[in-house]
Amino acid sequence: MARAIFVTASLTHGGAERHSIAVMNRLAERGHECHAVYIKNVHTQLDRIRLRNGGTVRCLNATRYFDGRALADFAAYISRVRPAAIVAANPYALMYSSLALGLSRLRVRLVVTYHSTRLLGAKEQLQMMLYRLFFWTTDCSVFVCERQRRYWLRRGVFSRRNEVIYNGVDTEQFCDGGDPRERAILRRVLGFSDADYVLGIPALLRREKNHLQLVEAIATLRNRGIPARALMIGDGEMRGAVEARARELNVENDVVITGLQQDVRPYIAACDAMVLCSFTEAFSVAAIEAMALRRPLVHSDVGGAAEMIVPGCNGFLFPVGDTKALVEKLAILADRTVSTRMGKNARDVVERRFSERTMVDRYERLLLDLCRTRSGAREAMAS
Repeated sequence: MARAIFVTASLTHGGAERHSIAVMNRLAERGHECHAVYIKNVHTQLDRIRLRNGGTVRCLNATRYFDGRALADFAAYISRVRPAAIVAANPYALMYSSLALGLSRLRVRLVVTYHSTRLLGAKEQLQMMLYRLFFWTTDCSVFVCERQRRYWLRRGVFSRRNEVIYNGVDTEQFCDGGDPRERAILRRVLGFSDADYVLGIPALLRREKNHLQLVEAIATLRNRGIPARALMIGDGEMRGAVEARARELNVENDVVITGLQQDVRPYIAACDAMVLCSFTEAFSVAAIEAMALRRPLVHSDVGGAAEMIVPGCNGFLFPVGDTKALVEKLAILADRTVSTRMGKNARDVVERRFSERTMVDRYERLLLDLCRTRSGAREAMAS
């Protein structure tokens, strides 16, 4: 049995946070002792954590980017728990974990899971110059797709060991396209008719998710006579800009924003196809959730999109920012015979390659291997 602390920047709605929670929950079910630490007191996903075997959850309540009090608290917590491994989600959590581990003076395996590919702003790029130092001293970096791993290795972001473990989805929880009657009821509640071609985008309304491009695609499709409408599953700081752009293009009645949803499955089921227009992704959990629910996916060709989508089989890829190409792919899926066939293929791909069970198996083997290596080194030194 392994004892591990999983560290996230917060417990907000986000792919990295959902990923960490899924891994620690499943490892706890398998008898491992897992603990959760989140740095900033944002906890909209706190109720999803279900730990066993004495597992605990701790918030460091950091009030600044670098909070010395929170760091000291974390170091004391590490000393009490005495884990065999710490698993940090993304560079910010890695920085806190590495510094706190140094203060604790314990020898613990340190792992970072990295969920980004492209840094959009100058601030993030400057931060990476600092974070790179922490990657270099970490026992293992886990990238979520091969393209992301190659991208960062070329830029000097690596650890002593570098692995690729694809994100996974619970194929039992995300198991079908929903009850047809419930789907019809929800579509009516949302203002959609059966004849509408509903395109879902399962992402927080952030700049990098590029929801504005879907608004423009909806306007173009409707001008072509295709009854396309958008269902944006989430909320965020770009909501006002999205609504304003929809008004400019006279499609404000064809763009529906759900707000944050604890259970996205009924909303995905209400859609005919799913879209991700992101400027940057690593390996989207939301994308494979949609695929597991038998929805074909049209995805900008970023991150690991090409590793999950076989164009023309289970979805399509399009060049980042190319609205014309996006519209052409979406127009193909307006044929429900085509979208149904490709949705079935999407489910098959998830079952073969991107199940949560497969993902957790890989993390379990990695952590046990790292802990055995540490134990073997200690025994060799003692002898």
